[in-house]
Amino acid sequence: MTEETRIPAAIADSIETLDPELAAQVAVQLGLTLDEYQGVIAVQGRVPSLTELYIYSLMWSEHCSYKHSKKQLRNFSSEGEHVLQGPGENAGVISVGDGWAVAFKMESHNHPSAIEPYEGAATGVGGIIRDIFTMGARPIACMDSLRFGTLDKPRQRYLFDGAVAGIGSYGNCLGVPTVGGEVYFEEAYEGNCLINAFAIGLMREEHLTRAVGSGPGNLVVLIGSSTGRDGIGGASVLASQEFDEAAENKRPAVQVGDPFEEKLLIEVCLELLKRGLFVALGDLGAAGLTSSASEMASRGGVGIDIDVRKVPQRETAMQPFEIMVSESQERMLAVVKPKDFAAVEEVCKRWSVACTAIGTITDTGRFVVRDSSLPVGSDIVADMPAEMLATSAPEYDPPMARPAYLDELQQADLSWLTKEEKSIETLNSELLTLLGSANICSREWIWRQYDHQVQANTVLLPGADAAVLRISDTGRGSATNRGIAMSTDCNGRYCYLDPYVGAQIALAESARNLACVGAAPAAITDCLNFGNPEKPEVFYTFHKAIMGLSDACRYYGIPVISGNVSFYNESFGNAIYPTPVVGMVGIVDDISQIVTGAFKQQGDTIILVGQTEDELGGSEYLKVLYGQVTGRPPLLDLELEGDVQRVVREAVRDGLLQSAHDCSEGGIAITLAECCIAGGIGALVDLDDELPAVASLFSETQSRIVVSVSEEQVSELITRLQQAQVPYSVIGEIGGESLSIEGKLEVPIAQIACTFSQSLEKMVKQR
Repeated sequence: MTEETRIPAAIADSIETLDPELAAQVAVQLGLTLDEYQGVIAVQGRVPSLTELYIYSLMWSEHCSYKHSKKQLRNFSSEGEHVLQGPGENAGVISVGDGWAVAFKMESHNHPSAIEPYEGAATGVGGIIRDIFTMGARPIACMDSLRFGTLDKPRQRYLFDGAVAGIGSYGNCLGVPTVGGEVYFEEAYEGNCLINAFAIGLMREEHLTRAVGSGPGNLVVLIGSSTGRDGIGGASVLASQEFDEAAENKRPAVQVGDPFEEKLLIEVCLELLKRGLFVALGDLGAAGLTSSASEMASRGGVGIDIDVRKVPQRETAMQPFEIMVSESQERMLAVVKPKDFAAVEEVCKRWSVACTAIGTITDTGRFVVRDSSLPVGSDIVADMPAEMLATSAPEYDPPMARPAYLDELQQADLSWLTKEEKSIETLNSELLTLLGSANICSREWIWRQYDHQVQANTVLLPGADAAVLRISDTGRGSATNRGIAMSTDCNGRYCYLDPYVGAQIALAESARNLACVGAAPAAITDCLNFGNPEKPEVFYTFHKAIMGLSDACRYYGIPVISGNVSFYNESFGNAIYPTPVVGMVGIVDDISQIVTGAFKQQGDTIILVGQTEDELGGSEYLKVLYGQVTGRPPLLDLELEGDVQRVVREAVRDGLLQSAHDCSEGGIAITLAECCIAGGIGALVDLDDELPAVASLFSETQSRIVVSVSEEQVSELITRLQQAQVPYSVIGEIGGESLSIEGKLEVPIAQIACTFSQSLEKMVKQR
């Protein structure tokens, strides 16, 4: 335990019965406000016991109860033609056709990773994987969305290196491929790195499982690792408050993972689910046994009775509250009929996984915790209404105030950026500088640490616009020609400059990445990372981001089926950029038709779908070359964006395109360079857009995709673009050994490839 989670010395021996004054003192020390403590008394009808206070402090923490975000989250729509399970369960589930379904979710492990990056990131992967197989799905892939401070600081290099190693180690040992993701480096994340884990699993629709307790007399069974003191306070101490000078003292609240145990858990649980031996299944994440058991009981409208002394413990003299709120990893909670328990035990024994009945389902509606080591009559250490425990946390509607900085930054005059005539040599140098910058350079150093092909269903390697996975029945050794596409996106800098538009761009770019591989968006999960919601300026940005994302989702008919809110990402009063990360899943009808961003063959025509405007606000060019984060982010026309995506998606599906790559950070010059690098071939381009060279090359205008087309398909594609009334321009052809943009720049492919591929590793390994 940390100092923040220790109880006063007077009750260090875990005296359960507290006088009112001492109970109030403990409540505040555990993170409850005095008003919230009075709410606990109102629910209980008396002064709570010590264990009850610990339980309420976690269940009413920001991380578990979403007390500052619930009202805002109701703006999202979770309805859609593919949706089988929306928010409220461990993960969302959609149908992908032919009786197949996928479960997916994104969650944060920010605060633990800022304290201990390796274990924090590793257990973030473990936690999100458990959310997937809890639903009855076999985990088939992970992605991650990461944010750190700039790599010129040793601390940030330590955090980045440790987090990447933790993700790789856990996923590799588990046998679940990490198939892509994103990472950004900004000063705003220096005090709070962001580790957002995104996982997906495949199942037959009939195997969908929910964590709903039922059947009085059924057994409550704990499966997996023993319970220790690691992770105590992880939800309340780490994830529900700002960091300060005492952050390092919170290291014991970080969980420790064991991927080999989790691999066994996956196989055990999937076998037991397939055999119909579980009534319900849930994982133990934040708040441990408390949240899993109480939520399971609440969903089913039943009670639950647990004996903490039946919980396998790996440490001595653990107190009831420690057992109930420990966040030890690799543990699952199941409801099992008594007649099936022997069969469950047999399967668990065969896999060398612990399996213990720790309680029963009751018809009382009460969440009862007893300690059988105490005398009968005084053995009940907690007795709470199960439904109220899971649902009675207060809901806040915090005040909002538009941050003063927004007007100042959005009104900035950036015309000076394009006034100066620049030579080809200068523009060449600026292109190379951008290609070697932290937010644009190749991420190969990261993904080569990951096993991205285990399970043999990875169709596209990391580095593509979106990951694509084959729908394959590994148990039967059969595969289909259909696939699932995944992407994750968010530009926090855009959201800082305009949270409404920035959130919409996150959704649009994620969908655009799917369009480039021919996938249609089916649903999203999200991970909403913000500062302290009790600050009006922070809550304003949260509200605006929610509304932007919600409005865009409704416009496109994309449901939000799962997600996570991570508040209090602040250190010493300094908040991160608003960072609403979008994880999107789409359906690929025929994986044989997908394309990548790599230019393929000499003589193919290059076409820009969309139109470039002078939009350098919030751009990489402005930040990298001039050190400024200012201006307005690019505008987003939802109708145009949808038209661009639809035309490109259909062209990919119909086999018209040789390549497709979206324009994002760094503008079209970076997009073209990446296409050349990926294909190992040059391009001859003429950007006849009548814009100043800097805007033409580096503007980050949205709704643009660079495609290449063989000569015989050019007229068909142009006809489709014209019929859809989508702006386009034929800008060149593939060939040569340089990226040559008429009148603007010319750089050998070998030079840009070297700069692009080697920069990140050099930054990480600098001394």
